[in-house]
Amino acid sequence: MPDPLSPDVTSTVELLDRADTERAAGRGAEAARLYGEAALLAREAADLILWTRAALGAASVQIFGPEPGRLPALLYDVLVRTTDRADRCRLAAALARCWVYAGQAARGAGFADEAVAAARESGDPVLLADALDASLAAHWGPGDLDVRVRLAAELDEVAAHVVQPDARLQAHLWGLQVACEQLDVTGMNRQLRALELLGEESAKAMFFAASRRLMHDILLGRSDTATRLIAVATDAAQRAFVPDAWMVLQAMAAYAVVIAGDEPLAEQQAQECETLALAEGTIALYAEAAYLWIGAGRPDRAGALVAAFGGTALDELPQDVNWLLILQCVLEVALALDDRDLIETASRLLSPYADRAVINGGAVMFHGTTDDTLSRAWAVLGRDDEAAQARDRALHTYERIGAARWRDRLLRARRPAEAAVGSGSAHLHQEPGGLWRIGSQATAVPALRGFGYLRELVRRPRCEISALDLAGGGGPVVVESGLGELTDRRALAAYRERLRDLDDELAEAEAWADEGRATATRAERQALLDELGRAAGLGGRPRTTGSSEERARVAVKKAITAAIDRIATIDADLAAHLRSAVRTGLACSYEPDPAVRLTWVLD
Repeated sequence: MPDPLSPDVTSTVELLDRADTERAAGRGAEAARLYGEAALLAREAADLILWTRAALGAASVQIFGPEPGRLPALLYDVLVRTTDRADRCRLAAALARCWVYAGQAARGAGFADEAVAAARESGDPVLLADALDASLAAHWGPGDLDVRVRLAAELDEVAAHVVQPDARLQAHLWGLQVACEQLDVTGMNRQLRALELLGEESAKAMFFAASRRLMHDILLGRSDTATRLIAVATDAAQRAFVPDAWMVLQAMAAYAVVIAGDEPLAEQQAQECETLALAEGTIALYAEAAYLWIGAGRPDRAGALVAAFGGTALDELPQDVNWLLILQCVLEVALALDDRDLIETASRLLSPYADRAVINGGAVMFHGTTDDTLSRAWAVLGRDDEAAQARDRALHTYERIGAARWRDRLLRARRPAEAAVGSGSAHLHQEPGGLWRIGSQATAVPALRGFGYLRELVRRPRCEISALDLAGGGGPVVVESGLGELTDRRALAAYRERLRDLDDELAEAEAWADEGRATATRAERQALLDELGRAAGLGGRPRTTGSSEERARVAVKKAITAAIDRIATIDADLAAHLRSAVRTGLACSYEPDPAVRLTWVLD
């Protein structure tokens, strides 16, 4: 046994203590260097305890994506010399994660299995939680979802009885990952809430809570929370070491500006992502950077990057954590560029995974569903029946989970073969028996009041028709005056001032994870928003109540919305066209795009 007071041992301990300090301060690269030096000294002294500490320390600062250097060899070198069951379990789990992070998950699977078997035999829940985390990482490919669901459930059960926050954090993160992959709305909300509660104990958990909350907001089409959540995540990362926090923060900023449609900022973020991709040679970052360039309105830059996926490159990708993400991003870019060869290859590979959610590793970001991209790809390739089925599934999914932004984007997407919704004819007329014939296939559907309103608008394109006339069906109407403004202007100004205060209070409550205060603030804020929505009309002008015009406006809008929603179930393209072309309000109109060459059958 090495002498604990020998100069070599003392130097090794000093190096390890310095490495721990650097890691705690967020200086991962320097910590990795010091852990490596300490490992060499411990190896020369044959001190397995310090050697193990150094190897595990080096693994704890590994970044997801770049080449791992000598880390796998360092971990394996000490693993094969270790007989202590607990240390072997920790080292095997670390080596499994090391290979996963390096993009070679197949090499890590055996070590993960060894770690889980040893941990189960030990009966130590902390060891088992760590081993299950490694096994989940090693089974992160697109075909392993059932395995992840099973392992995540076991990890959740094990971590529920563990005091240490890190074990519970891993359980909640994997629970969130599989809930997102399955688009389990209740599961996503439960795990996000659990992360926020854990954030009261752990700054590291607060980092993950804020970053994953933004992922969920972007799933819902929101980008207005990005500034606050990035600030919370940045502060948390400064208080607790997360090896690749800077990469997650960059992704948060990048996707938020793309969703918000801020092309100048999106261009800046795309450039940063491309620079990192080229520096590290990380293939997933090539795909993401190309996707971001499309969001920045620079298809030329996207095309230069996506060229890396030509030939057999996509066929040769390892089916690991990044496989679905890469295929989804590449197919999005190929569709934007109308690159038929790349569309053909990417859609062929993605086809077995139709009806799947695409989540950037660790639930960092939501990238839509495979049905979304496949429906557009198959339409380009002339596979119309498959395209229609995938499109319907994607729209149904987006509607179910509340992903309105993704739903509307798909509804607006035009099939290149059509160039516009209406190169043919569209039926919108009633039959003698009461049924209506709707869409290009003249599908029979039960009558809705909104169908009649839509027909009158379509009959007179670009002409304004008052909601009162539509509701009256062309007959005489009695115009009743309103009962006055619902809320006076002074009260509206006070409401808006209070809303600004509530926004500040809510940001502070969420930053401090004060959920009781946050819940109360959200309730008051929503109540004020509801009141403002009721009281304010177009352009924020006070709305009057009781008038026949106002009652007609509300009734007609609801009826038209319901009618278009019904049309979407039988002819999604026509519904998308109507959503974009029909204007409702006190005056309504049908304003088709001049490129539309749609022949309406109205009688």
